[in-house]
Amino acid sequence: MSYSVGYRALEVADPELDLGFPVVVLYPTTTPATTETFGFYKLEVAREAPVAAGTFPLVLISHGTGSSPWVYRTLAYYLAQHGFVVGLPEHPFNNRDNNTWANTPQNLVARPRHLQLAIDALFAQPAIVASLKAEGVGIIGHSLGGYTALALAGGSPASLPHDTPGGQAQPFDTVIDERVKAIVLLAPATPWLMGEGALRNVHVPMLMYSGEKDEHTPIGHAYIVLRGVPEPSRIEHQVVPNAGHYSFLSPFPAARVSPAFPPSQDPPGFNRARFHEQLNAEVLAFFRRTL
Repeated sequence: MSYSVGYRALEVADPELDLGFPVVVLYPTTTPATTETFGFYKLEVAREAPVAAGTFPLVLISHGTGSSPWVYRTLAYYLAQHGFVVGLPEHPFNNRDNNTWANTPQNLVARPRHLQLAIDALFAQPAIVASLKAEGVGIIGHSLGGYTALALAGGSPASLPHDTPGGQAQPFDTVIDERVKAIVLLAPATPWLMGEGALRNVHVPMLMYSGEKDEHTPIGHAYIVLRGVPEPSRIEHQVVPNAGHYSFLSPFPAARVSPAFPPSQDPPGFNRARFHEQLNAEVLAFFRRTL
């Protein structure tokens, strides 16, 4: 069944930072949608409409460093159309508008906590909670969002030796959330999880994609995951021919496509729009099997 898509905007409190951060929520509804504009993007959504009858799995998408949740809008929208509640949090101090925590230990510690806080907030949201399946949550992570998903699912990250005095890796004290039951990794960034045993407690099924021509997180990052988890047979790994790092972002409107804007660019000959039709269907099928 294909639904209309509802839209809500939440503000989630982070007590440790004494601030809030936004979470966009897309979800199935039977209310007719209208065209809404969100910055550069247009979506057909029903603002604050009631959730459709039934219960639906929750999926969160963790964006890459210095990025925005809106660049995964087409995947989120597709999942909502097909029976998922999708939360798109904006990571504080590591987003397009404020990236002051980029490349810092506090960012690597805070990111998994923000996903956990967003899950808590959605399960406490009166307009949504009764429509959420309680059995498990899915996480999609792109680039640094892939690290975030793995840490929340049981990973034990540590600093890189060249980032610390004396060249000794220091563990990060990150939260783990047992509600996470399946994860999708899009060109994940994983060097903080390459230590001995860093992924031994990650047991959830995974769908993982690598870009053949990814210049930022090449396939070696995926090998860290494949070598580190205790059950590599639970990982479905695809190397996407000719894909670059940004090929996993939603296609941009024509006015945003320019060599001056690298996230809009792909290796020559790569068809981002066609690939995303495949990606959307495969991610949907994976979560239908696992959640």
